[in-house]
Amino acid sequence: MFAGLLALATLAVSPAHAFWRLSCPRTALVRERADPIVSPGVASNHLHVVHGGSNFGLNVTFDGLRNSACTSCEIANDKSNYWTPSLWFQDPTTKKFEPVNGGGILVYYLQRGDFATNLTTFPAGFRMLAGDMTLRSKKYAENEGSQGELRERAMKWSCLRYTGGVTGYDGYGFPNTRCEAGFQSRLHMPNCWDGKNLDSADHRSHVAYMSIMDNGKCPDTHPVNLITMFYEQTWDTGDFDARWDPAVNRWPFVWSHGDPTGYGYHGDFVMGWDVNTLQGAIINCNNQTPDTAAGKAEGCSYFQMQTSDTAQKCSIAPVINEPTSGVLDRLPGCVPIQDGPADAKVYSTSNCPL
Repeated sequence: MFAGLLALATLAVSPAHAFWRLSCPRTALVRERADPIVSPGVASNHLHVVHGGSNFGLNVTFDGLRNSACTSCEIANDKSNYWTPSLWFQDPTTKKFEPVNGGGILVYYLQRGDFATNLTTFPAGFRMLAGDMTLRSKKYAENEGSQGELRERAMKWSCLRYTGGVTGYDGYGFPNTRCEAGFQSRLHMPNCWDGKNLDSADHRSHVAYMSIMDNGKCPDTHPVNLITMFYEQTWDTGDFDARWDPAVNRWPFVWSHGDPTGYGYHGDFVMGWDVNTLQGAIINCNNQTPDTAAGKAEGCSYFQMQTSDTAQKCSIAPVINEPTSGVLDRLPGCVPIQDGPADAKVYSTSNCPL
């Protein structure tokens, strides 16, 4: 199968600088403690916000996703799943938790790399993750260039501030300023593949980053240059501005896996595209038309588009029946808050009352 995909990819001959955006609106497919990559068949230890094909669950297969009745994203014939942790506000006074609105996702599909004219699709059954939920600090010198440093550099955060005279934030780890226009998490997914394994024990060893993360060359160990995905999410942290003071309080937002530092953010992907459709888009929608140069997916004839309203009607009920909204005494899964700089421990949630 892979040889056939690579043969298709080599047909691309035009400069590959076009891209498209897959928009998955603010209303997620589901928010629940499910992670079929890391915790197949059982509840995950923390809550995720999930987008994409409606056959998401505690276990997913490529064929199952392809048979999804709908998707919560605007490209209707992509039935992949994309998920990340959810963001929570911890009240500095009561110490109780409230979910932060937002978490819709933009997935940028980018034609990148020194051999971008030979890009290939993800094969059927492919899955991967980026990031590490146990991280609580930055460990590598900037631009050191190892895969560890590239993985660390792959995630960054922005504090969106459009009020005149105020300072925003663009960096690693959580800020300590108000973000009245929203807090944005950004994550580059791995874009090089070993050409053999659809997954790996740690769900990341079968993939790697190009030499300068979102461009350059793939390492010899992972020679297959995949289409690059970039996740962007915006959270409505400004809703809570009146309830904390940056001069007095630490930044009061935490990821659902108990991370108050931001470094443990992570993203997951399970392939649910028709292989030929995605490969056809990679080859034929890279020609810098006004639409594809601007990232408009509707400019690619391989995509069946649906409106945001239609996408938001695609939802499923969570399998894990527990409170995930309102004011909570603890994070779903009873995940404890773990600060840095040392790595966090992974706690079982088997004794957490639902």
